[in-house]
Amino acid sequence: MVDLAGVNVFVSDTAVATDSDAVQLIVDAYYAHQAEWIAFTPEQLGDEFFELRTGRAGAITQKFVSYRMGLAVVGDISARIAASKPLADWVRESNRGRNLLFADDLDELAERLKDRQ
Repeated sequence: MVDLAGVNVFVSDTAVATDSDAVQLIVDAYYAHQAEWIAFTPEQLGDEFFELRTGRAGAITQKFVSYRMGLAVVGDISARIAASKPLADWVRESNRGRNLLFADDLDELAERLKDRQ
């Protein structure tokens, strides 16, 4: 657990393969750590998360929205963004929203969270 700009962020060390995995992690992070956000590396979310046509990103993201938990993807995804206009558009729009953020590192995530307060 880290405090980023006054926000409790649980930095996960667990991979999320399904929306059921996401729900279990959300519950654990909230009740055990009082987390408001959970941060994952791109590797923890897997390639299918970034292939939007699979629906995996939508299913997992929807669980976070439903449970009012923020989802942060922390790590370099520039190559993925360069290879996919839909992904680039989604990342850009997500970073303007309230539930899903993409950041290169925890310092950038802290700045993005600070801007939301």
